[in-house]
Amino acid sequence: MKYIDEYRDEKIARALVAEIAGKATRPWVLMEICGGQTHTLMRYGIDELLPAGIEMVHGPGCPVCVTPLETIDKAIEIASRENTTLVSYGDMLRVPGSRTDLFHVSAGGGDVRVAYSPMESVKVARENPGRQVVFFAVGFETTAPANAMAVWQAKREGLRNFSMLVSHVLVPPAIRLLLSSPHNRVQGFIAPGHVCTVVGYRDYENLAHDFHVPIVVGGFEPVDLLEAISMLVSQLEKGRAEVENQYVRSVSYEGNLPAQRLLEQVFDVCDRKWRGVGAIPRSGYRLRPEFAQFDADRIFGLEQITAEEPAECISAQVLQGLKKPVECPAFATRCTPESPLGAPMVSAEGACAAYYLYRRHAVTASEEY
Repeated sequence: MKYIDEYRDEKIARALVAEIAGKATRPWVLMEICGGQTHTLMRYGIDELLPAGIEMVHGPGCPVCVTPLETIDKAIEIASRENTTLVSYGDMLRVPGSRTDLFHVSAGGGDVRVAYSPMESVKVARENPGRQVVFFAVGFETTAPANAMAVWQAKREGLRNFSMLVSHVLVPPAIRLLLSSPHNRVQGFIAPGHVCTVVGYRDYENLAHDFHVPIVVGGFEPVDLLEAISMLVSQLEKGRAEVENQYVRSVSYEGNLPAQRLLEQVFDVCDRKWRGVGAIPRSGYRLRPEFAQFDADRIFGLEQITAEEPAECISAQVLQGLKKPVECPAFATRCTPESPLGAPMVSAEGACAAYYLYRRHAVTASEEY
């Protein structure tokens, strides 16, 4: 299939590995931001093919993983109420809240429905005027335009029984926080291609300039990532710190301008708490005052709900690239996809889930040896 097969070509991949090995004269620590990129690295063993001095660490690029614990609790509270329907993407159902998760709420009789598009939740509200229908809106800039369109459409139709629990987060402020940390080890970033498809990559230029760090917008296939790594190593070895675009087949400098105009119409930028990371200034979206009647936080009186992370879970350090999942004492024992301590183990894009799928047997064998 075009744009798939050629980006999984073994000969091209091995040539890129050799190219990276030929360029690297010293160790470098690189971070891929997106959880989808993490899974590609693990699934194809790219991290193991790289020269020993090139270390990949994994960033907070899984929107499910960084959704705050109290926001999960809010969704659970909504789904537990009578005459209320919570509509969500499927990977949110097993994310643990303080005491339970949406899967168990649904099993106990709560009306929790899985959707593949936020417009499905608008349809549910339209067809069930006697029920309050809430869409659980999570994600980076990638999913925000579709969610904005759902709110826009609900307002256009005058739906009074539709609202949205918004937990959108933005990537550049998170990178800035990581780079500002005294514990930061990352020397180069692979920026998420799907995010940049929507918003372009101009906002990454200030990061590259302010912190003198190279950033390459990367795709999601093995050749994409190896080429992005090669581009980063080239910059680092030459002392350059620029933003480059590897994912040229999908990403432009400006991004999707109509989608950006819709975002500006429906959302304001706001401070946002990230699970395991903390509050990051101007790192999220909230509904603009013109759309306040669709704000589930306000409608259901949920603003005061707070929660603390489980002390045993080290997801905060995993999401900041400070530790690998296998360094967690609970990994693959007390924390599994069936019984997760934190979101990175249960999310389809979580780093812990990637290691569980593609590395846990090697870890177990090493421990037994």
